[in-house]
Amino acid sequence: MSRLLTSLFVSILTLSGAWPQRAAAGEDHAWTNPLIPARADPHVFMHRDGYYYLTATAPEYDRIELRRARTLGGLATAEVKTVWRRPASGPMSGNIWAPEIHFIDEVWYVYFSGGDAAKDWSSIRPCVISTPSANPLDGDWTTHGRIMTRWDTFSLDATTFTHRGERYFVWTQVEPGVQGTNLMIARMTSPTTLAPEETILSRPEFGWERQVYWVNEAPAVLVKHGRVFLAYSASATDHHYCLGLLTADADADLLDPASWRKSPVPVFASSEANGQYGPGHNCFTTTPDGQTDILVYHARPYKEIAGDALANPDRATRAQVLRWRADGTPDFGEPVPDGPYRLP
Repeated sequence: MSRLLTSLFVSILTLSGAWPQRAAAGEDHAWTNPLIPARADPHVFMHRDGYYYLTATAPEYDRIELRRARTLGGLATAEVKTVWRRPASGPMSGNIWAPEIHFIDEVWYVYFSGGDAAKDWSSIRPCVISTPSANPLDGDWTTHGRIMTRWDTFSLDATTFTHRGERYFVWTQVEPGVQGTNLMIARMTSPTTLAPEETILSRPEFGWERQVYWVNEAPAVLVKHGRVFLAYSASATDHHYCLGLLTADADADLLDPASWRKSPVPVFASSEANGQYGPGHNCFTTTPDGQTDILVYHARPYKEIAGDALANPDRATRAQVLRWRADGTPDFGEPVPDGPYRLP
């Protein structure tokens, strides 16, 4: 095919939407932090259509929002679409936290934490909605409700990933009669159903996981360099909030707690020098070419909080490069200061 015909062919595909459009040179490598103000628990999904999709906790805790853009920076000014609102009563009528968007078997799923307005916060459970629409911002969403786990206890912050042909569900849950929240894992028999075997992967055992509250929550998974990395958040949601890391070999049994090694120290924590406090509840994405890993998380630009830290709306979505050490392990560094950011 001649160069002229090739160029014409690509142009037709791009205009028709069959070929993902790329951002202008350099646009996909720069943004401003905070990326999205007043949005905690961010989750970004880079789809094959060339869009980044973002959802996060709305400060009113009453809805699920989506936005999409060709670049990370474009998410800051993208249209915000409310795709689901909590009902007036029932098990999903209370606080709506930490939505995540995933594309599974040609269907979009949003996993989120939902509580009952007639009960206290301990009624929070993992829930899910779905749409087959190509563009989830325009989809009609089906409410599947709660994802059933073995224990009927406080549970939240679910994520899902595939590894070697198996789909896994990882979430946070209180073990009956035991202090603190744990990280749990199970195989999925469908995008809305768990297999019977459920495993506790991690409990808050170190001092930095027990600041104010005993917390392991908000798992996020990255498979790379022959390993499965599971980042999670620990301690109270004030300046103590930080990221821990579990690591398993890619060929290990992921349902066996012995397969996982926990970092004895936080891998990402508050930075006095950069004015960033309580970084956590992260996800991982990449540049559009897939060559550079990006860490997306929330943090506050100040340390002292008036009132309940969980009710404070000032956790904002931020993003920065995730670096890699020579041994193939991730180097999270420290949260960068607010302002313009460009990939190194």
